[in-house]
Amino acid sequence: MSEGSSPSTKQPEGFTVRPAMETDVDALGSFIAPFVERGRLLPRTHDELEDLTVDGFIAESNGQIVGFAALEIYSSKLAELRSLAVSPDQQGRGIGKALVTACVERARQRHVFEVMAITSSDEFFQRCGFDFTLPGEKKAVFLQTREAY
Repeated sequence: MSEGSSPSTKQPEGFTVRPAMETDVDALGSFIAPFVERGRLLPRTHDELEDLTVDGFIAESNGQIVGFAALEIYSSKLAELRSLAVSPDQQGRGIGKALVTACVERARQRHVFEVMAITSSDEFFQRCGFDFTLPGEKKAVFLQTREAY
């Protein structure tokens, strides 16, 4: 198996997490649309979704997409966990954590030093091992340059 591939992993909660593929792009667009409408995710073009499938993971249950997350690798130093979404009726089953774990494992495989996540669900990410500071008290700070995306 190559470094970039991962086997599908059967989770004890009755869902499967697998690497995303380019053939998933249309279904992913439909899956994330409600999250975009509610302002929970940024809108993504077809090309952006295609890019996210390179290091993205899909959670499926009964043949349906119930979750998605992607790792965007910026350099050997930094990657961002992006577009994490779990169907509202499937939350609380460990799907989000399994997707985060898959992305973090991909970062380890690619020897990425740090993984960040920009989120409004900081408690969830803290339960997944993320924190507000890194060793040496490094913190991320942001500046928004306009009102809307």
